[in-house]
Formats: sequence, structure tokens, C-alpha cells
Amino acid sequence: MGILTTTKLPGVKTPNTYIDQVMTRLRAKNPGEIEFHQAADEVLDSLRLALDRHPEFQNSSLLERVVEPERVIMFRVPWFDDNGRVQVNRGFRIEMNSALGPYKGGLRFHPSVNLGILKFLAFEQVFKNSLTTLPMGGGKGGSEFDPKGKSDNEVMRFCQSFMTELFRHIGENTDVPAGDIGVGGREIGYLFGEYKRLANKFVGVLTGKGMAWGGSLIRPEATGYGCVYFAQEMLKTRNDSLKGKTCLVSGSGNVAQYTVEKLLDLGAKPVTLSDSEGVIYDANGIDREKLTFVFDLKNNRRGRIKEYADHFKGTLYIPTDAKKDHNPLWAIKADCAFPSATQNEINLNDAKHLINSGVTVVAEGANMPSTADATRAFLEAGILYGPAKAANAGGVATSGLEMAQNSMRINWTREEVDDRLHKIMIAIHSNAYETAKDYGTAGNLVNGANIAGFLKVAQAMMDQGVV
Repeated sequence: MGILTTTKLPGVKTPNTYIDQVMTRLRAKNPGEIEFHQAADEVLDSLRLALDRHPEFQNSSLLERVVEPERVIMFRVPWFDDNGRVQVNRGFRIEMNSALGPYKGGLRFHPSVNLGILKFLAFEQVFKNSLTTLPMGGGKGGSEFDPKGKSDNEVMRFCQSFMTELFRHIGENTDVPAGDIGVGGREIGYLFGEYKRLANKFVGVLTGKGMAWGGSLIRPEATGYGCVYFAQEMLKTRNDSLKGKTCLVSGSGNVAQYTVEKLLDLGAKPVTLSDSEGVIYDANGIDREKLTFVFDLKNNRRGRIKEYADHFKGTLYIPTDAKKDHNPLWAIKADCAFPSATQNEINLNDAKHLINSGVTVVAEGANMPSTADATRAFLEAGILYGPAKAANAGGVATSGLEMAQNSMRINWTREEVDDRLHKIMIAIHSNAYETAKDYGTAGNLVNGANIAGFLKVAQAMMDQGVV
């Protein structure tokens, strides 16, 4: 094995040429994986600013290595439905990068799941986890199985079959999955129970567990809380706060629910929620009583958000149509936007609606919820824009805190975990903000987060040799 050097080797290309070649190869090797191409392109575009200072990265083909998963696992998941019929799904785990620690990232159960989406999520997770300062690598997994409309017994049988294969690839010091879309406390419970039975040990192999068996306080709330804390830090740079701000929140799952809760804590006025069928707009604001209704609707009864409009008079319900070129939620006048549903939910038209209606803050609670065109529009408009890998890092940060508590066999108080989460989000914002300034793009937190997250991973990879 050759010695890595920081001196430019013969034939070293300009950063632009090098990055363009890496992206050309990535697209050729991963055809049709549009979300993965988008995520890689965004990170590598920011790195054009950093590579001149680090010729050693090109010398060691570091970009080629960082976009290639260390391991891709794909497997069959057969299970019995309530009618006794055998159903077959496909399971995945992308173990992307372990330079900083065990692979860490969620499991997603949703019909849209495929290799391209999971590679994008795993790739983003690597740098998001790096930004938290906690010792975690990046991974992601899941299945195209849809828990919606399934009985608890069907979900249990699927989860048990899924874990029958996954358990041989994960472990508390190897790969620690968590929840994501379609994987909440119910699913984590079934997955953990099956792991415990198969491995014959009780360890912190999953995060998002129940409080009685190794979970952490604040973990369900963490992504939403952290996103709001991040928005608060962005506003502080302009001597402003969330108090009195009207806020748009998309989605109605875990992230959206706790985004609304923390917005209320800080004196803001959330007015929207959504699901795959439509949007509710409550001009009077979603208060704590209404939020309690949403918790029960979505977490217990697993109903549709339209029921909110049926229950609370004066609420406008707007059905959504995937064929339209915009989402009506983002055309509502507000001060701040918290996209908390899914990837690419904000396109260029939506971004223009937000900018034209006076929104000055966009903090991403979902993973990559803005298309590349929308992101550029936000940056060109000079609004406060918190990209997902920074703004929604609170969830995995608190997963890391859950791992620490499991290792020490202790439980921290709610106040202690929330305080640690708040400090982590402040540090993530500060790191992204200062890095953006250091690389000549002050205020551009996309560049700041991408470069800061990448440099830590890159240095660890350099230290560990060509592996």
C-alpha cells in the first residue's frame, strides 16, 4: 500500500474537473438513483471550495471512496398476513461509512423505498452524524412494506421476519438502526424483541426504544425540537426570535408534531399540518389542545389529517394533487417554514411562493425536502435557510445520547437530555456558520454544513488508511 501524501501528485486535476469526473462515474455506476445523485451533487458542489486546501483528498481518491457504500445488504422478507397468505417484501441496509463510529441511521418502511432513496439517506446521514460531534458513522435501511392499513399482528410478523435477516448484520458496536418514516415505537418494539430472541442478549442495538426497556427521554421529540432550536439560532444572527412568528409545518408524523410543540414553547404560531391526502390550515393557530388531538389521531387511531378540519371548525382543508406543479401548503402567507414530511416536497414553484409570501426562515425537519432548484432559490433570496443535514440532526444526536445511556446502564432526566440536545444544535449551527464564513460564503449554511461535516469524516478516513 502506498504512503498517502499532502503534496500534489502528478496528474492531479483542478477541484472542478475532479468533482465533475467523480459525479459522472457515480451516475454511471448508479443509474436511475436520482435522489442519491442529488444528495451527492449537493455535497460535492460545496467541496469545490475545500479541495484546493486539501490536495491529499484527491491523491487518495477520497471522494470516490466516500460516495461508495462500505456495504449494501439486500434480502427477502416473507411474512403471513391476517388471511394466512404469504406476502413477500424486500429488505435493505446500506452501511455507508464507519470512519467515525458504528453505522447509525434509521429504518424506513414505505412504498417509495428503493436502493437510490436509501443511498441518498445513508450518504446524508454520514455528514449529519459528523456534525453532531458524537462518534457515529452513517447508514440507512428499510423496506417497501407499508405499515399503513396493516393490523398490529401483521406489522409484528413483518418486523420479526425482517429482523431474522437483519440481526446478523447489526450490533451495538457495529450498526445501530433507529426509526424513520413508517417505523415508530410499535415497530421498534417488535424489531428489538426479535433481535433479543435471536441474539440472546439485551443491548442497545436499536434506538427509539420504549422508556421501560432502554429508551431515552426526548428521543421521540428530538428531531422536531432540534429543528426549532436550529431555526432559533439562525434568527439570533439577525437579532430576531421565533416569538410571534407564523409558521408553516408540513407532515403530521413524529417530526411535525414535535416541531409544533416546540414552536408553541417558544411563542410561535404554527398554522398548518399535512399528510399524503391533504393540508389543514388553521388561521387561529394549532394550540396545545389541538395538538393533543393530532397526537391521538396520528399515533393511536392512525387517521387522516382531514379529521382535524372536521373536528375544529374554521379550519380550511385543502386536498393535494400530486399532478399539480405546487403544494398549496407553501403558498400560505407566513414568516417561517418547517418542511417535515419527506424528500423533495418543496420544488422551485413552492420555493417562489414561500419567498414571495414573505417567509424569511426555512428549517428542514425532513431529509432533503427541497429540490436542488428550490435550495438555490432560497440561497439567492438571502433568507435564513437551514439544510436538513444540520437542521434535523437533533434526532440522531439524541439517538447517540440514547446509545451512551445504554452503554452506561443509566437514564438521564428529561431536562438533562433536552439541555444536551439544545447545546448540540447550537454547536451544529455555530460550526456550519463559521465554516461558511471561513470558506468565503458567509451565511450559506449549505456550504458550511457540507464542508464541516465532510472534513471530519475525511480526516478520519485519511488517518485510517485505504480501507
